Amino acid sequence: MREKMTAPLEKTPGKLVLVRHGQSQWNLENRFTGWVDVDLTELGREEARRAGEHLKGMKFARAFSSHLKRAQETLRIIQETAGLSVPVSFSSALNERHYGDLQGLNKDETAKKYGADQVHVWRRSYDVSPPGGESLKTTAERVLPYFDGEILPLLKNGENCLVVAHGNSLRAIVMLIERLTPQEILEVNIPTAVPLLYEFLPENPDPAPPGFPLIVRSKKILT
Repeated sequence: MREKMTAPLEKTPGKLVLVRHGQSQWNLENRFTGWVDVDLTELGREEARRAGEHLKGMKFARAFSSHLKRAQETLRIIQETAGLSVPVSFSSALNERHYGDLQGLNKDETAKKYGADQVHVWRRSYDVSPPGGESLKTTAERVLPYFDGEILPLLKNGENCLVVAHGNSLRAIVMLIERLTPQEILEVNIPTAVPLLYEFLPENPDPAPPGFPLIVRSKKILT
């Protein structure tokens, strides 16, 4: 259980920008990708450039990404386009959800093989894993300790952070900071390479709400 933060913040919290990687080759081919290390498409690179345009003029203390090259290339293009030069931390904790035996399979063909209802359960349930893979719940169990330990302290210290990762690893973070229920997060879709900007209130309520010590002041989708 996370500690409640009841003491006043010493600084106005930093801003948090979340970006899902641009379209990958297996996004285009409608395949379960997970931890398979596939490249961006040319459209994915263009999406990353557009994301970089939206982030021009912003300052970041640090950027974070996964160990998968589609996220790392998206971040590189964003930095080049936006003129950013910030330290970057890479961690497999931010990797996409592992789809186990489904990785590499076409989603439509998988539905024919296992049944559309079963595939829907694997894709959209919070705590049901595909064979040999992760659920969103188990994905969150590796993402959130990393977020708490590496990113949250910077935000609390007033520093802006950029996280470029994957649909499900980012959904875990969104669930935490927006205080969504497991049912509510299943309705959240994070589009490719569209920056989500979060700003937080400069003061804590007392007592602090459980789960996450910062309160979202605004959420902006930069399109």
